[in-house]
Amino acid sequence: MQEILQKIEQLQRAAESSIQSAIDEKMTEQVRIDFLGKNSPLTELLKTVGKLPPSERPVIGDAVNKAKDYIQLLMFKKKADIDAKTMGDRMARDRLDVTLPGRGQQLGSLHPITQVRDRIEALFSSIGFDVSEGFEIEDEWHNFEALNIPAHHPARNEQDTFYLENGKLLRTHTSPVQIRYMLEHQPPMRMIAPGRVYRRDFDATHTPMFHQTEGLVIDRQVNFGHLKQMISQFLRRFFEKNDLQVRFRASYFPFTEPSAEADMQCVLCDGKGCSVCGNGWLEILGCGMVHPDVLAAGGIDSNEFTGYAFGFGMDRLAMLYFGIPDLRLVFENDIRFLRQF
Repeated sequence: MQEILQKIEQLQRAAESSIQSAIDEKMTEQVRIDFLGKNSPLTELLKTVGKLPPSERPVIGDAVNKAKDYIQLLMFKKKADIDAKTMGDRMARDRLDVTLPGRGQQLGSLHPITQVRDRIEALFSSIGFDVSEGFEIEDEWHNFEALNIPAHHPARNEQDTFYLENGKLLRTHTSPVQIRYMLEHQPPMRMIAPGRVYRRDFDATHTPMFHQTEGLVIDRQVNFGHLKQMISQFLRRFFEKNDLQVRFRASYFPFTEPSAEADMQCVLCDGKGCSVCGNGWLEILGCGMVHPDVLAAGGIDSNEFTGYAFGFGMDRLAMLYFGIPDLRLVFENDIRFLRQF
């Protein structure tokens, strides 16, 4: 028994020496493992107490436990000393000079695209339009077929559309939102569908992801004159130019018949001609009367109701509204550019 007690005392002195030599938390933790871990000599001794004679068990057991408690106490003190030194070093290193002038705070602002979207939604909401967003990942029926775009149409080529592995695709326009809206509502209806759309294109005026707003109005006796009036008034209110000239040119879109493209007087040069417009006019949006096949896909009787639809790029409106020369500036997140807004 005396030999075991001497061994316990030796282990206690060795632990005390190792703790004093430790200079950081890593070394302190290693001491704990060496002298208090599950494979340490003291733990192994404690496991053998049951094999000792009954008269020796309480003596040896008590000696081992006292040694472990003593080592644990030394480690707590060592850890406190190390923590205090670490904190002192950190405070000395990160000392705050309260005499330095403050840096101040800069106010952020909404992104120009967000500002334009909010402006568009506010203008249309003021005349009774609903705002609906829909899904950015769509199926081919809602994105193409319900909009009278057949399988052989060039817009469905992989060079124009981002197809996904599960048979879905990234929507190429927000028109699918119009189809879903028609299926969920009954005429009369007025709605716009703003959001992100995706196409394989990238240059000074096109990006693979851009922002679009499409509008839809369905009611009895809706005609092309209503469409022209709506578009003209929207552009004049958006650009705050009551005398803004707008013209319509015949065009073709699978989902409208008749179809047109709307041009407006250049707001940068007031129609005099500049590097942006060339001849004083800017193509701004596409529009037309909703095709009867599209109405049918939306569950609406084309014999009773008619409607018109329109769509324009919010990024292009932002370029014109803020005078931005290159669309890529909008997406590069250069803080020097964004601070201007």
